[in-house]
Amino acid sequence: MKAIVFTQYGPPDGLKLKEVPKPIPKDDELLIRVHASSINSWDWEFLNGVPFINRLMYGLLKPKTGKQILGADIAGRVEAVGRHVKRFQPGDEVFGDLWDNWGGFAEYACANETSMEPKPANSTFTEAAAVPQAGVLALQGLRKAGQLQSGQKVLINGAGGGVGTFAIQLAKLSGAEVTGVDALHKLNFVRSIGADHVIDYTQEDFTKTGERYHLIIDCQNFRSMFDNKRALEPEGIYAMVGGSVPRVYQLWFLSFIASLTHENRKLRLVAEGPNKGLADLKELIEANKLVPIIDRIYQLSEVSEALRYFGQGRHKGKIVISMES
Repeated sequence: MKAIVFTQYGPPDGLKLKEVPKPIPKDDELLIRVHASSINSWDWEFLNGVPFINRLMYGLLKPKTGKQILGADIAGRVEAVGRHVKRFQPGDEVFGDLWDNWGGFAEYACANETSMEPKPANSTFTEAAAVPQAGVLALQGLRKAGQLQSGQKVLINGAGGGVGTFAIQLAKLSGAEVTGVDALHKLNFVRSIGADHVIDYTQEDFTKTGERYHLIIDCQNFRSMFDNKRALEPEGIYAMVGGSVPRVYQLWFLSFIASLTHENRKLRLVAEGPNKGLADLKELIEANKLVPIIDRIYQLSEVSEALRYFGQGRHKGKIVISMES
């Protein structure tokens, strides 16, 4: 089968399209003919070997054998199943997040049956591949606030990216008043998918405007936790989706202190793991209440170019890799 392989950390130029053996499913796994995959921040970070914890998990000096094919989100058709698989059979159309197994930028991939859901009936493979990781992170970020009430204020930092575009739509379904923060060239786009207000982060710091929010979903996390807490209502919640390791440690430390002082404002890390709520997202998509937003579609042979575009940070929504010429 054809796959995009990387054997060293660094820029996308080192990625190669190669013929590699087709994977063999274990007893609890599916062999999936991948029709589409999509790019997430984790792909970019693993490619570049940052943060350092990625190297500890997947190879200190270079990616380990078996971890040399990027791609976590996939949508495709089941070709074979292991003998213990109960939920699926050959021919079923599925989608899901391979998480740290990777392997999505290839014509075939293996996945545990628990990491896949039936593909939304009204979605193409390309659309379905844009959903799993970004959609689940957005959903879990919203769920940190429990049941949002109509009119509550939600701010999404990094609103124009993959997670942000799902978070805007999900927040609006709850009746929230949504503010989207991103670069100037994305602001009209952010409005177009439902944001009530927009902020150009290069011109205005949302933590210093005086506005207070019930929920902040932070997909970028460039500010200190002290600044983020300042923008929360007295019982508001901050949900960290992306950011640096030092910021995560700061969040954990301040959360511990808050537990001792009975602070009502909460700092939460979105880290429930893959595919938690993917079935709920499928239902929303099939009900035409949620739409995956796709910026560009690249072919498997163009993954290097797709990752370069992702690294520029100019994409709006998701970037998808299609295996179908």
